[in-house]
Amino acid sequence: MNALSRTAGGLSPFSAVRALASVSSNAYSVGPYQVFDRNAKRIRKERSAQVDGGNRSRTVDYLRDEIADRMIERLMDIKRTYNSVLDLGAGAGHFSKLLEPEITRKSVMLDLSQKMLDRDDTTEFAVEVERVQCDEENLLETIKANSQEAIVSCLSLHWVNDLPGVLIQIREALVPDGVFIGALFGGETLFELRSSLQLAEVEREGGISPHVSPMTDSRDMSNLMGRAGFTLLTVDVDEVKVNYPSIWELMDDLRDMGESNAIIGRRSFIHRDTLLAASAAYKALHGNEDGTIPATFQIIFVIGWKPSPTQPKPLERGTGKTNLKDIL
Repeated sequence: MNALSRTAGGLSPFSAVRALASVSSNAYSVGPYQVFDRNAKRIRKERSAQVDGGNRSRTVDYLRDEIADRMIERLMDIKRTYNSVLDLGAGAGHFSKLLEPEITRKSVMLDLSQKMLDRDDTTEFAVEVERVQCDEENLLETIKANSQEAIVSCLSLHWVNDLPGVLIQIREALVPDGVFIGALFGGETLFELRSSLQLAEVEREGGISPHVSPMTDSRDMSNLMGRAGFTLLTVDVDEVKVNYPSIWELMDDLRDMGESNAIIGRRSFIHRDTLLAASAAYKALHGNEDGTIPATFQIIFVIGWKPSPTQPKPLERGTGKTNLKDIL
């Protein structure tokens, strides 16, 4: 677990609540459930990339940069080189910036927002970069089946409506024995913010509105990856804690990340008294001794391979030649 710190600086004290949202774990049955407004998500990402020439969004790159760094370690553990790597939901290229010629000669960056893809100059990348505007939910409309050696996704899949369908498309886009490495937010992400808002709304308004939707957990991802047809699965969970001066800086950073709430039917306004009560509850329940507040981001890392006859397979039952009693 890593702890980061976020300092205050020129932030609006009473901005509307901006909270992370993701695919509900009860929406994994067959069918593309419409949980999120994808057009609203695209507009917010584009706004984030344009405000102050993109400088506002650059100040909140810390979270994606941290997760991208952990993902590149997992890719480097696979002793292979690739002609190209497909960066799905690439944003400004947090993962692609870490790629070296020893790993691949080219990164194909796909994202819902063209402006976010174009935010940073090509000189910041060590490999050749191709930027393609594409909705992750319709991957195979842009990428041919059986064409990619490696696909990665760094904190993008929590915004898709049909996660099982997207995983199937990723598997189809891979060549046999191709690898998929992904990172997405888990169910404990922002539990401090969620509980504080719920307590404040119950006290001040007598009810609860969905500001942070349920997210998937590691067991869900294991099942989904298996159902999508991946083999040799690896699923692990990590946490990043970021310390903020107050709830206001946290919510402003979520907005500047392009992670503001995009649930269909979302509530766009919260009373000032409710926000003040949520801030007080946050500090009382979760605050640090130095007056700051922690925000927990739970990250689920997944690795899966497209099936291939050349992959190693377990021996059949009864073929072992060593008695376990002799070892123990």
